Amino acid sequence: MILPVTMDGASGGPGRNPAPRLSIIVPAFNEARRLPATLDRLVSFAASRPFGAEVLVVDNASTDSTKAVVAEFASRHPLITCLHEATRGKGAAVRTGVMAASGEYLLFSDADLAVPIEEADGFLPPRLKDFDVAIGSREAEGARRYGEPFARHLMGRVFNLLVRALLLPGLQDTQCGFKCFRRDVARDIFSANRVHGWSFDVEILYIARLRGYRIVEVPVPWYYGEESKVRPLRDTRRMLIEILKIRENGRKGLYASPGARTSGRPKA
Repeated sequence: MILPVTMDGASGGPGRNPAPRLSIIVPAFNEARRLPATLDRLVSFAASRPFGAEVLVVDNASTDSTKAVVAEFASRHPLITCLHEATRGKGAAVRTGVMAASGEYLLFSDADLAVPIEEADGFLPPRLKDFDVAIGSREAEGARRYGEPFARHLMGRVFNLLVRALLLPGLQDTQCGFKCFRRDVARDIFSANRVHGWSFDVEILYIARLRGYRIVEVPVPWYYGEESKVRPLRDTRRMLIEILKIRENGRKGLYASPGARTSGRPKA
């Protein structure tokens, strides 16, 4: 089901919670060049908020110095943890972070911070209420895209049209790399995750709907990065194959909760 976004005033308070309220998960494949600026910004964000936060960077079998960069930051900032995932694919890296995170809410963000990390405030109570999964949307009213090439935008809209037709009617943007979950919900969903490539976002949202979780789309500003790893022709073909596989998995009942019976069709 899609629920309306409910926004209240910002939270406040003079102290920090002893346990993290928010876990920020950053999947990283060969991100040694971008990570220093990103980690500086994440540390500043965490230090300026009235709640505890942790940052889990998941090195996804990088061949550059990603692991060393994160380890150096972690030696100076205890809130940063470096994890390793040998299976290639963003989905596998995010799942590793989800299973290790200890926050009440788990948010994953791309390493380039295409959606500014400060937007996380709008994904947490009390500003956002009554949700299990909150997804950043570049298509919801109030969202803005900056610097995106027309070809990239067209590819995304065609892909979303296919996703809505085949799997997730009503969701306008499944691919924005900025999503927040209640921890128990995230672990339940990712325990059934099977797709590690670019379409893992579609799969986790499909599982969420199938299991009756409340999904909301939150408008965000999004800044296109010149170093984006998406390759329109190559990746569109792969993503189409993956969404067809997700549809088939759903029909086979592979995403059902343990002991539950389902038709494989998620609720609208």
